[in-house]
Amino acid sequence: MAEPVAGQAVLPVQHRWLVTIGVMGAMVMQILDTTIANVALPKMTTSLGATNDTITWVLTSYIIATAIALPATGWLSDRLGSRNLFLIAVSGFVIASMLCGTAISLEEMVLFRVFQGICAAFINPLSQTAMLDINPPERAAKAMSVWGMGVMVGPILGPVIGGWLTESYSWRWCFYINVPIGAMTFAILWFLLPSRPRLKRSFDAIGFGFIGISVAAFQLMLDRGQQADWFSSWEIRVEAMIAIAALWIALVHLSTAAKPLFDRHLFRNRNLVVGMFFMIVIGISTMAPMALLPSMLQQLFGYPVVDTGLMMAPRGVGVLFTMWLGGQLMGKIDTRYLVMVGLVIFAYSLRQMAAWSLEMDYWPVIISGFVQGLGMGLVFMPLNSLAFATLDGRYRTDGSSLLNLMRSIGQSAGISMVTVLLARNIQISHADLASHVTRGAVPGLDLGALDRFGALSDSVFAMADGMINKQAAMIAYIDDFYLMAWISILVLPLVLLLKKPSGKVEIVHAE
Repeated sequence: MAEPVAGQAVLPVQHRWLVTIGVMGAMVMQILDTTIANVALPKMTTSLGATNDTITWVLTSYIIATAIALPATGWLSDRLGSRNLFLIAVSGFVIASMLCGTAISLEEMVLFRVFQGICAAFINPLSQTAMLDINPPERAAKAMSVWGMGVMVGPILGPVIGGWLTESYSWRWCFYINVPIGAMTFAILWFLLPSRPRLKRSFDAIGFGFIGISVAAFQLMLDRGQQADWFSSWEIRVEAMIAIAALWIALVHLSTAAKPLFDRHLFRNRNLVVGMFFMIVIGISTMAPMALLPSMLQQLFGYPVVDTGLMMAPRGVGVLFTMWLGGQLMGKIDTRYLVMVGLVIFAYSLRQMAAWSLEMDYWPVIISGFVQGLGMGLVFMPLNSLAFATLDGRYRTDGSSLLNLMRSIGQSAGISMVTVLLARNIQISHADLASHVTRGAVPGLDLGALDRFGALSDSVFAMADGMINKQAAMIAYIDDFYLMAWISILVLPLVLLLKKPSGKVEIVHAE
């Protein structure tokens, strides 16, 4: 694999802008599908004959399949060729989307979502690698800026598009919408996308198997934990033990095997390793607010689905602006400072959210969302560029699959963490608030005398309990926002562990 030379791309193309559209079209299509179906779950429950507990497998099956397949991306890319694997992944994703739209039972939907998740796993790392390969080194920052826009904006637009399609047409169109986008993307990639050379590379079935078992058990534990009351359930304990045991075996095997699934030189690249850690943090801190906001805005403030999505859209505007700005500034100032400024802005936006109340209108949501987008854009894109800045080009696909895997794990862990804290803090806050509702707290009103009014007293107490529930929920959301703000601040010094790009790539050779 040739190393990048100034002014020359690793894989030169004549119509770079058109190839970029094709690559980005595939990536955005895949990113949108991780969130577009979320808002359609209530409609799907009735249509597929599922229950509120079992319908979540529509999301869980997709996440687990994607996480398991991700580590195999590098090996498949070397054996089949990056172009062939990309085309297979896009066509498979489109076919799976059509099948999901035609599903008539939960079992069919879960099966098709597994197929869709496997294909989706390859699209993200391959698209990132392609964007770096078709651009010369001096345009790498701008290429990552464009790629990062799709990654960050996709989850924001997903609920908006999904809500509109579900309300206006049917939940099935959340999957059918992928067909025209996928067909256009496939045509562009078929005619214009170049390929990395194929390499003979043995497959580490043991390493892949134990990584897959560990990731699947961990994801299943996170998804089932809230329903099963976490570690009071033997199901969750067993899944946790399997995840830890399989991870330990995988780490020992990858450290000692003659030909491991991931070349050990990958983990000697400091920027990539630190970037992997930050991807977990980014997954926790960026996805958790987007998971909390829809339920908060709809349940506490009474906004409809489409309005909720529109109120979250300014976050995407902020992301687009700072990703463009970051692309202009990278190379002129230390990229690490951009990441640090982005983390501070992001933490400040969460502090703004922690000042919300039930009496506010929609403007605080819009303003804090825009500010949060500014921070997200300054963190995600420069961090991706730093992670690859000192990495040998031959390891890009493997490195990208590891970064995406870490972000996926962080997203799942973050969503589960804030969901658990939300449920428990609601109970604690409710008990605390209810303890203050006494005769002395309501001057001029004898609460005990209300019992004489029969049904009317029941209505009064029900109304009071409802108000306490809403206030307790608001306090619990505020606690989550505070937690994520502190996480963003506490990891700030770790940015200095990243090496400043020197313009040279660390060339390492496999053993």
